[in-house]
Amino acid sequence: MGSEHSAQGTLRNDLLVMFRPPVNRAMRVLDRSFFRKTCPLSAATVFDNSNISRVRGALSQSHDILSLPRLNPIQTAPPQGSLGELNASQTKDESKARISSPRKCLLLREDIKHNDTKTWSPTINALVEEGTVGLGPYDLILNYDYWTYSDIIGSILPEDALTEIPVGFTEVGHVLHLNLREQYLPYKHLIAEILLDKNSRIRTVINKTEDVGSHSEFRTFQYEVLAGVKDMNVEVREHDCLFRFDYSRVYWNSRLDTEHRRLVEKFDEGQMVCDVMAGVGPFAIPAGKKRIFVHANDLNPYAWEVMEDAIRRNKVTQFVKAFNMDGREFIRRSAIDLIKSRTARIEPKVQSSKIDHAKKGSPASISKIYVRPTTVDHYVMNLPATAIEFLDAFIGVYTGHESSFAPYTSRKLPIIHVYCFSGNSEDEREDQIDICKRISGKIGFTITPDDRIGCPGNEELELEIYNVRLVSPKKQMFCASFRLPREVAFR
Repeated sequence: MGSEHSAQGTLRNDLLVMFRPPVNRAMRVLDRSFFRKTCPLSAATVFDNSNISRVRGALSQSHDILSLPRLNPIQTAPPQGSLGELNASQTKDESKARISSPRKCLLLREDIKHNDTKTWSPTINALVEEGTVGLGPYDLILNYDYWTYSDIIGSILPEDALTEIPVGFTEVGHVLHLNLREQYLPYKHLIAEILLDKNSRIRTVINKTEDVGSHSEFRTFQYEVLAGVKDMNVEVREHDCLFRFDYSRVYWNSRLDTEHRRLVEKFDEGQMVCDVMAGVGPFAIPAGKKRIFVHANDLNPYAWEVMEDAIRRNKVTQFVKAFNMDGREFIRRSAIDLIKSRTARIEPKVQSSKIDHAKKGSPASISKIYVRPTTVDHYVMNLPATAIEFLDAFIGVYTGHESSFAPYTSRKLPIIHVYCFSGNSEDEREDQIDICKRISGKIGFTITPDDRIGCPGNEELELEIYNVRLVSPKKQMFCASFRLPREVAFR
C-alpha cells in the first residue's frame, strides 16, 4: 500500500503525568526496557463474572472507570489478599464459591482511592454495599509496547525540539520514507527504530538525503536506510491497481493518490489519453481499467519496464500501451502516429458469469465495442519541475491535419493538463497569473486566469488551474488544464 502521514507537527500528549512514559533526554541508543512504569490505581473486583456487563455500565455512566487510550478497563483481578476484606455482607461459603472462578476487575479513575470512601461515588458505594464488588489496590504496568511513537519520541528529544517533532512520513509498500530536517538528524536512528516498532506494516525505514531529481533526470533521490531490512522492492496498491517496483529506481509519490483519482475522473470511457511523463503508470493504469485508451510514456527505461508489468498485471493490455522516449518526441509522434494509424476496435471479454446467464435464457449483456480515437482527447504532463518547458512541442503539432478536427469532424483539440510549481502567495490569483505567463511564453499564445468558463476571457480555452497541494511553505503544486488553441496546434 501507499499512504502519507502529516508533516512535522507539535507534540500533543493528553495523558496525565502519571500515565506518561519515563523521560530520558540523554538516550541515543534505544533502550526499550527503560520504558516501563507502574501506575498505582484502585480497581473494583466483580465477585460474580455474570455481573461484569452490568457493573461496567453503571461505572461508565457514573464516570468512575479509568479512561486511557488503547487500554481495556476490564482486567484480571489481582490476588484476593491485595483487595482487602470482602464486603461484610458476604458469607464465607459465598466467598469460596466466587473465588473458585477467575475474577475480573474494572480499573477505576486515578483519583478514586480504594481505602478512602470519601473518593467513592454513590454508584461505587451502592455496588460495594450490595456485595457486587470489592475495592482494592491495582498496579497498572505500562511499557514500551503501550505508548505511541509520539509518546516515546517526546520523552527522548531535547525539550527545545518538542515544539515541532518529526511525525511526517510516507509509506510506500513496506518502506517508510522520512524527510528529516537538519535538527533531527542526530536522532535519526532513534526516530527510525521507534517508527519501525510502531508500524506493523513497515520493514524498512529510509531518510531522503538529496532533493528529488537533484542527481537524476528520472526523479529518483538519494537516501539512507536507517532501520530494518535493506529491501526497496515494494508492492503498492492504488485505486484498485497493483504496482511492483524498486522504489529507489522510479518516482512515486503516495501524496498524489487523490490527484490521480481526480484527473482520471475527468476522462470519459473510450477517450484517448497521452501521458507524457507517466512514471510507473498511476494515471495510466487506473484509466485503462476505466476502459480509456492510454499511450503512456516515460524517459526512465526501468519505469517503462514497471509499466509494462503493471499493464499485464492489471489486465489493461487492450487499452494501455507503454512507451520509452523523450517527452517532446512523444508529444509530436503520438499525435501524428494516431492520425496515421489504423482504427483499433476492441471488444472486451465478457465475464463467464454473464455467458452462463445468457445460456440459461437470461437477457445477455451485450459487450460494448470500443473504437480507439485517431486524435488525442487529453495530454497529461506530470513533471511539475519542468513540464511547462515541454509545451513548445505542441506548436504546429497538428499542422496539415486541420481536417481531423472541428468544424470538419466532431473531434475537438486535446485538453492539456500540465503540472507545475509556483509560490504560495496569500492571493492565489498571483500564482495563477505567474503560471499563465509561463505557459503563454512557451506556446506563443496568451492565456490569462480570466480564460476560465464563466469568466470574461476566452472561454474556448476551458482553463482550470487546480491547487493540488502545498509542497513547502513557499512552494505550491498546481495543475493547469486548458484546451490546445487552434492558433498553436495548426501554426
